[in-house]
Amino acid sequence: MSTSRTNTEKLYDVIKVPMITEKSMAATALGQYTFEVVKTATKIEIAQAVELAFPGRKVKKVRTVYMPSHAKRMGRKQGQTQSSKKAIVTIDGEPIEELIGV
Repeated sequence: MSTSRTNTEKLYDVIKVPMITEKSMAATALGQYTFEVVKTATKIEIAQAVELAFPGRKVKKVRTVYMPSHAKRMGRKQGQTQSSKKAIVTIDGEPIEELIGV
């Protein structure tokens, strides 16, 4: 049994979770959806992953934003938040019903 994965299997791991905020929900009216993605993902991989996860949709544009970690404090304890990367994906065609706010 081989441990190597196909490109399709790797694309399923690119998108972590959709980001649900007031700003991202307002952007869904323009066909823009925000996802938290793996830090090493490229724009091409993100576009392929979205088209694979939501069939019948065509990705028009992908914008990425790196979100660095921040120092946090709780009393005497100090720490860092995790850094992450988010992608704002513009989709042509039908809206994604699963991601539209209720």
